Amino acid sequence: MKTLEQVFFDIKEEDAKDDYAKLIISPLPNGFGHTLGNSLRRVLLTSLQGAAIVSARIAGVKHQFTTLKGMSEDIVDFVLNLKKVRVAYRGTKPTSATIDVLAEKPMEVKASDIKADASVRIANPDFVIAHLNAGAKLEAKLEIASGYGYSEASERATGEIGLIPLDASFSPVIRVNYKVEETRVGRVTNYDKLVMEVWTDGTISPREALVNAAEQLVAFFKQIVNPTRAEVSTFEEKKEDLGTVGKLSVEEIGLPTRVANALIKTGYETVEDLVKAKRSDLAKVRNLGEKSVKIIEAALAERNLAILDK
Repeated sequence: MKTLEQVFFDIKEEDAKDDYAKLIISPLPNGFGHTLGNSLRRVLLTSLQGAAIVSARIAGVKHQFTTLKGMSEDIVDFVLNLKKVRVAYRGTKPTSATIDVLAEKPMEVKASDIKADASVRIANPDFVIAHLNAGAKLEAKLEIASGYGYSEASERATGEIGLIPLDASFSPVIRVNYKVEETRVGRVTNYDKLVMEVWTDGTISPREALVNAAEQLVAFFKQIVNPTRAEVSTFEEKKEDLGTVGKLSVEEIGLPTRVANALIKTGYETVEDLVKAKRSDLAKVRNLGEKSVKIIEAALAERNLAILDK
């Protein structure tokens, strides 16, 4: 089988900053500039892990369509500003942060006023999220989570009074451009030079983003070369991925009142309890039966979850 010669090329950075760099990959065999450029661009824009503020609870506020005494912005504008705060966080579980500001004089509340543990870094600390009048107080509890792509607030809606879910843009890469130019190696002139420009939100460097994208592509190509079966996740692994969905009560997932009441009386109060339960145990719950279990399974399936088979 005919193959290409062993691959050697350099990666150089130009105009490197925290949130921008021009990355030059050269020399590449003819045609591989577009092959690599297009693949890397797609992964950079859609498939890198990032973090964002996903919910807020503001003292004295029951919902977002209201105002807070002494704050110039209404709650809708304040929430929109929270969405623009860029967060670096790699944890697998959501973490919390707080804002606790008492204005002795008119002041700006900035992203740097968000306090969290050492695992969280605010990439745009000078970004203004609110303006307070003298004597005004702003207290808020925030939840920060990592994820991919874009997530709508409706995916985290619980109906809980005072808890405001936020739309979340997790992707740390804002923009990617690439072009392919001709270059030469010795007397051979038909090699490719791939020039990529990468803009990030400051939570990750362009070079690190490029490496992460390449690692993802390598993982997929390895699966083609050496296919392996996906292992069935244990409940504990699934439990970590439930997030706010796991906290939903059985009454909030559309179950008939009779079924929900029977579950609650037996101790199955949340989605997490249902996912943890065995199918055979649910079927034994008083006033439930096989038909009711199927109703429960259908409600969980709408959220891409399932109860244990045993």
